[in-house]
Amino acid sequence: MASFSIQHIEFTGIAAAVPKTRKVNAENVYFPKEDVEKFTQTTGVAEFRVAGKNLTTSDLGYEAAKKLISDMDIDKNTIDVLIFVSQTPDYLFVPNTAPILQDKLGLSKGCLAFDIPLGCSGFVYGFSAMASYLQNPAFKKGLLICGDTSSKTINPEDKSTALLFGDAATAAIIERKEGVTPFHFNMGSDGSGYKAIIIEEGGFRNPYNDNSLTVIDYGEGIKRNGCQLALDGMDVFGFGITQAPKTVKELFEYASIENSDIDFAVFHQANKMMNEMIRKKLKLEKEKVPYSLEKFGNTSSASIPLTMVTELKEQLSSGKNRLLLCGFGVGLSWGSCYLTTENLTIPNLIEI
Repeated sequence: MASFSIQHIEFTGIAAAVPKTRKVNAENVYFPKEDVEKFTQTTGVAEFRVAGKNLTTSDLGYEAAKKLISDMDIDKNTIDVLIFVSQTPDYLFVPNTAPILQDKLGLSKGCLAFDIPLGCSGFVYGFSAMASYLQNPAFKKGLLICGDTSSKTINPEDKSTALLFGDAATAAIIERKEGVTPFHFNMGSDGSGYKAIIIEEGGFRNPYNDNSLTVIDYGEGIKRNGCQLALDGMDVFGFGITQAPKTVKELFEYASIENSDIDFAVFHQANKMMNEMIRKKLKLEKEKVPYSLEKFGNTSSASIPLTMVTELKEQLSSGKNRLLLCGFGVGLSWGSCYLTTENLTIPNLIEI
């Protein structure tokens, strides 16, 4: 695994947007009530937000970015890099969504813009990519937009996914600044487990065909077609409780960090049981580990920043805070980051 530090960067603002439409698991009509109750107890997900047919991830990200740019009074011409992290872009293959957002937001044509197609670890990966660009003095300010509308990839009769994933997008401003505390990262990947979270068909390995939309009943409450998300819950669970603590411990060792050096640890919101096992393995106090799962579910690459906006707005908006961020999942991939923030600009949650 790669451990490294990045100098001369500051995380200055973050915003989040979610659809107004709620889905409440207790009202689910596809699965037995007792199954839903057990699922909610295990995962911690009581409800989540769902984007309508005409609402995309980039629409949510656009609203979050627009509000953040306005609240921070940023000259749009000073944003040099735009990175869009998502597995649900506007267009499946081409073009990238980032240039579309560059134009829609009114950013300079000199703004470098590209997509990173990642989910669970996407915020940390995007953060490290943005920070790397800002090492170059030619770049002063970056806009990182992360999110997914996973509901568009899910069969409502697939118990492994339909009660878990919510839709959201976030926007973050990262700036180049001399003399600030460096950010520390530990990151890695293991493609041998790529099938644990996958949409099998519709790409170039397994192209769309006449049977791609045929729904198959796999039993035990799991129905889906080849173009819908498949989740191997046991594989993902085993990976999460093993790899997340490992990457954090390696980061601690690399950066000489102890639990007492952390004010808040914000993890990818995978599910409550998994995350609690990770927290206990790392011996982190409950008060330091916030959750947004109950109201928003697993929101993929948006889950870490969404949790910061909805659960830590008051704390992060005033004073210095030392944060541990950790994302893990699809790929399989993982990333952890230790950083210090001071007086973050955080608008109220946007609902569309």
